[in-house]
Amino acid sequence: HFKYQCSVILPYQVGQLYSVAEASKNETGGGEGVEVLKNEPYENEDGEKGQYTHKIYHLHSKVPTFVRVLAPSSALNIHEKAWNNEYMKDDFMIKIETWHKPDFGEQENVHKLDPDAWKKVEVVHINIADRSQVDTKDYKPEEDPATFKSAKTGRGPLGPAWKMELHQKADCPHMCAYKLVTVKFKWFGLQNKVEGFIHKQEKRLFTNFHRQLFCWIDKWVDLTMEDIRRMEDETQKELDKMREKDPVKGMSATDD
Repeated sequence: HFKYQCSVILPYQVGQLYSVAEASKNETGGGEGVEVLKNEPYENEDGEKGQYTHKIYHLHSKVPTFVRVLAPSSALNIHEKAWNNEYMKDDFMIKIETWHKPDFGEQENVHKLDPDAWKKVEVVHINIADRSQVDTKDYKPEEDPATFKSAKTGRGPLGPAWKMELHQKADCPHMCAYKLVTVKFKWFGLQNKVEGFIHKQEKRLFTNFHRQLFCWIDKWVDLTMEDIRRMEDETQKELDKMREKDPVKGMSATDD
């Protein structure tokens, strides 16, 4: 288990959904990327409501060489159903559980794991303004919260002490995304290497995504949820075209 704590600034839900759609476009092309099969509201017997999504991630260039050599091509198409990725059923599982809390990331064991399980969790703090947490090949000046200034909200740039400064601004909304990542890969000889690779890539994704979310704020801050749902419908159609016609783009795997 790894727990990643990403401190960001609200409003979040609209920004998150907008950024997911835009980031999906940036990763789609050349037969790879995101394929959306379903994106629809749901309600269970307990009255819980939400949005159900079923996506396929076509990942050939986004996994390390040793996986491409050993795994069948079908293993590089990962299904995500709302909250977890699954392939090989019980032999390969990635589970991401998220709590969004209106705090600065100081809570312990937000996911309420039992004490023995919690002892095995490694907590990783992600600071979206810290360039040292970003791979050199992932860095984009226009997506750097340390230099970005929002024209619409006045937020940013985020300096080295931005979290301490935010503590002193009672009227500025804020939150922390607590993400618990559980990875299981049962393949003799590759288990530790693959699980380590996946955890490294999850941290990379969380870091880049939340940096983008902050720096794209002027594009989404005025949108409503109705705007977002229309955008998602349009994006679903656009992704199908991009996957076939655009070149491969976005993050590629590192083999180290």
